[in-house]
Amino acid sequence: MTALPHMINIQCERWGLRIVGPPAHGANAIVVPVDRGADPLVLRMTPPGRDVGELVRALRFWDGRGTVRLVDHDLAAGAMLLERLSSESLTSAPLDETMAVIGRMMRRLAVAAPADAPSTSVVVADRADELSRDWESLARPFDRSFLRTAAGAAERMASPVEDDVDAVNGDLHAAQVLRGTREPWLVVDPVLLRGDIAYDLARALWTRIDEMADAASIVACFDIAVRESGVDRDRARDAVVFRTVDYWLWALAAGFTDDPLRCARLLRAFA
Repeated sequence: MTALPHMINIQCERWGLRIVGPPAHGANAIVVPVDRGADPLVLRMTPPGRDVGELVRALRFWDGRGTVRLVDHDLAAGAMLLERLSSESLTSAPLDETMAVIGRMMRRLAVAAPADAPSTSVVVADRADELSRDWESLARPFDRSFLRTAAGAAERMASPVEDDVDAVNGDLHAAQVLRGTREPWLVVDPVLLRGDIAYDLARALWTRIDEMADAASIVACFDIAVRESGVDRDRARDAVVFRTVDYWLWALAAGFTDDPLRCARLLRAFA
């Protein structure tokens, strides 16, 4: 951490940047507002590694289409220069607006994907083989019926949809969508996959589920995203069920307490 200010200064000198405000800290990054001439930008510094390269690839692929625009990058330094967005995230919007934006964003990002991007059908098939093992190792933390339902959903999801050609953001939820100027809302930190654009819809639901009063409200939010994205409702339901069971097991293994309860509410809404 003591070297970070020095690294920021080096990067600012290299790219001709002027710091114009205090930094903001995320889970694994620091974002510094900067100017380069008349351009309002941000310098994002992250520990160098594979994740940085994957994020750079995703941002270069979408090239500002529904996403924050990447201006420059230095993989060795873990540095990215990005257009500056508002600090206001979609978490500040009402639920119905949030789910409508998420649904439209799912569709907007669904351009032809690179052939070598990870396929959601393969990701699901690989993970499905591990669910029972994890459930057993965690002392069967929930009813087996949830596991059976997830297995059925995974079997259907493992069949490629439309030849796996659509680009998919594998980390799409309200906190990852910020207010923009080129477009009303823009995605940050996308994860580039290809295949089923409903793959990560569960995350958009469970991250706002505390604001959903009951099962009817949960399903209503789901239906808004399905309508706006134009995805098949049954396919989207399978994605929500599978990803929720998957995350439930992961959250329990990680020692989380609130998220497993959110997963239980989400699954019961679709039982």
